[in-house]
Amino acid sequence: MKRRSFLSMAATAGASLWLPSAFGAQMAAPDASPYRGYGNLLILVELKGGNDGLNTVIPFADSTYYQLRKNIGIKREQAIQLDERTALHPSLQPLMPLWQSRQLAIVQGVSYAQPNLSHFRSIEIWDTASRSDQYLREGWLTRAFARTPVPAGFAADGVVIGSAEMGPLANGARAIALVNPAQFVKASRLATPVSLHERNPELAHILEVENDIVKAADRLRPTQGLAPMKTAFPGGAFGSSIKAAMQVLAAAGAPKEAAFGRTQQGQPGSGQGVAVIRLTLNGFDTHQNQPAQQAALLKQLAEGFASMKSALVELGRWDDTLVMTYAEFGRRPRENQSNGTDHGTVAPHFVTGGRVRGGLYGVPPELGRLDGNGNLPVGVDFRQLYATVLGSWWGLDASAILQQRFEPLPLLRV
Repeated sequence: MKRRSFLSMAATAGASLWLPSAFGAQMAAPDASPYRGYGNLLILVELKGGNDGLNTVIPFADSTYYQLRKNIGIKREQAIQLDERTALHPSLQPLMPLWQSRQLAIVQGVSYAQPNLSHFRSIEIWDTASRSDQYLREGWLTRAFARTPVPAGFAADGVVIGSAEMGPLANGARAIALVNPAQFVKASRLATPVSLHERNPELAHILEVENDIVKAADRLRPTQGLAPMKTAFPGGAFGSSIKAAMQVLAAAGAPKEAAFGRTQQGQPGSGQGVAVIRLTLNGFDTHQNQPAQQAALLKQLAEGFASMKSALVELGRWDDTLVMTYAEFGRRPRENQSNGTDHGTVAPHFVTGGRVRGGLYGVPPELGRLDGNGNLPVGVDFRQLYATVLGSWWGLDASAILQQRFEPLPLLRV
């Protein structure tokens, strides 16, 4: 899945737009448990650059941690202790109410077999849910929506905020990219010269049908103004992205559909909505001077999660929303000579929401089992997180979408 030139061409007035080609609609597996289908919202938070897991979820009881990190290790007395061997970075203090209410799950040891340490290739693997030696064109969410489309009444399949990269929604999903999170999409009309049909028919097709996705963006833009939210959002680009995401939800409204666009009476639903929102927090590629940089980023993440919960409760969406972090990889256990960390393999990820079964999951870091490159062994395949979303959260046939069976994680309360 390679970056397409038309993304930049379509990114006028702070927006880039994508509309799918035709996809065959198939129903979910007969034995799937749909819950409310796409009435359940997914919010993905990309930690772009690869977050350092060992200084995020800290194995403070393992003396090897401090041997590997003599300069950048988090002192035990500063860390937020979760149990007898695990703690959180002090900047993650705003997450503690979620942890204490058992609505925050921490999945440790997440990666994949034969991990690739290139930013571009590894995020491609995560976005497409491929094997490390497999090249897929569509994002994993694009495949899900192709197999089981979102209800026709939804304003869009998904909204990408703060990035022009469509990631898991690439190459087919009916997704809107709000590159500038401070405002809703304002798309200008693009000319489609006749010669473009011959030079780049795919781009010509996208531009020809652009009006449909612009209409979807219009449906997300409030026409009479939204009542101001009581929630206070943090400052900075990430805080603005979260605020924009909550405005999108407020404008779209909570969909009334049950499983895949049918109301409880079995009639087609008419409520608007979106199935997915993807946010990006940049800056995690901490090769040098990591301590201050990561502390600031984790503070933004934790404060963002806290404000997101407050806003979702205010909108009545907390219990039907699942928030999940992801990144292309983690960092090496041993610090480098620049008070930073280099590209590594596994990392922990956070999952939160009103129906999340909080606690520690996965495999804690085994610092005595580093491989020949000084990296941690894989404990949980990232596609198990995706299987949890696809199967347990949305009731889809996860194996068909992921092209292999992955055991979902027990992160959700029924």
